[in-house]
Amino acid sequence: MESRSAGRTYRRLSRMSARNETPHKVIQMLGQKTCNGSWEEASENLTMDQVKEIAEDQKDRLTGADLYARCREVMGTCVSMRVHVEGMTPKDALQAMSEGEFSEHFS
Repeated sequence: MESRSAGRTYRRLSRMSARNETPHKVIQMLGQKTCNGSWEEASENLTMDQVKEIAEDQKDRLTGADLYARCREVMGTCVSMRVHVEGMTPKDALQAMSEGEFSEHFS
């Protein structure tokens, strides 16, 4: 759908529901309405099984080639949402994942 204003063409985009986006799935998994605040106050925590469940649910929307890569994407979303993964900050959890700490989840 397009409209013209002052000689310019604008495309009106219908509002898409964000209910299928990864941040919404994280919030649903936590049972929270919001997940913001400082890292010191952050009390939300996802388990690796919950991260895997979100990654499997979002596999058509995420760009990762396999479950491991999609889980890393979900954990990256947790960084901006200030949600811990397995009791660690997501950056620390990503580092631990790179070092093989969660390998039992991907074998």
